[in-house]
Amino acid sequence: MITIREMTMDDYDAMYQLWSHTEGMGLSEADAPEQIDRYLKRNPGCCYVAVDTQFSSRNGIVGTLLAGHDGRRGYLYHMAVAAANRGQGIARQLITHSMQALEQQGIDKAHLFVMNTNEEGKAFWTASGWEQRLGLDVFSREINSES
Repeated sequence: MITIREMTMDDYDAMYQLWSHTEGMGLSEADAPEQIDRYLKRNPGCCYVAVDTQFSSRNGIVGTLLAGHDGRRGYLYHMAVAAANRGQGIARQLITHSMQALEQQGIDKAHLFVMNTNEEGKAFWTASGWEQRLGLDVFSREINSES
């Protein structure tokens, strides 16, 4: 039986293990425990895990979705469902929970990032009704870097 519940830091090790085994997932220093803890505290009620109550590996966590907002737009990160549990609607349940939480906080539009080499991810999001934004490029910079 799959249940969806709010993500907590107690889930971190199991989540990171799932992320590490999810093809197309990009992980970085931003996924360290301190960073995820800060993200969860900044975005209460927006991040969810799917738990298989009959599955003991990874503490039963078979899906994750980080979601949050900047007060204007929502952002989704690290959607992952264990390969053995795909095709059961788990991702859609996670999306529904996070999008409802964002809506309750007054957010009316959300964006997400997909690695450009993640064809399976792009196909999933397109099939889920999301549109790829053309004409935008993402630029990143370390805060402590020199000009």
